[in-house]
Amino acid sequence: MSGLMDVLIHVFVALHIIGIASLLGGFLTQMKAMSDGAARFSPAMLHGALTMLVTGAILVGLNQADDQTVNNIKIGVKLALLVVILGLVYVKRDEEKVENSLFGLVGGLTTANIFIAVLWT
Repeated sequence: MSGLMDVLIHVFVALHIIGIASLLGGFLTQMKAMSDGAARFSPAMLHGALTMLVTGAILVGLNQADDQTVNNIKIGVKLALLVVILGLVYVKRDEEKVENSLFGLVGGLTTANIFIAVLWT
């Protein structure tokens, strides 16, 4: 059964990476607009953040079901950052332009989330 569980975990890790790519890619494509004061949150950013939330929760469950150790503090920090990101993107999603400080905050928190995932062992 562990073989199937490994495949499921790898599939959801890949989906989680696609979510972060969508969120970060949406931010990076708006960098020029940000310098002009016209950046906005794209639907890809919202969908990426939602994908990260769902796949992250599934990954925690799958890893626990497979009797793997889950660092609950790390997951809690990543979840807290993602909730802030998701909240900002969701609330401001329909605005024609977003304040540079909020837009930059989302980019910074997204980058921090990536570094936490990779470096916190």
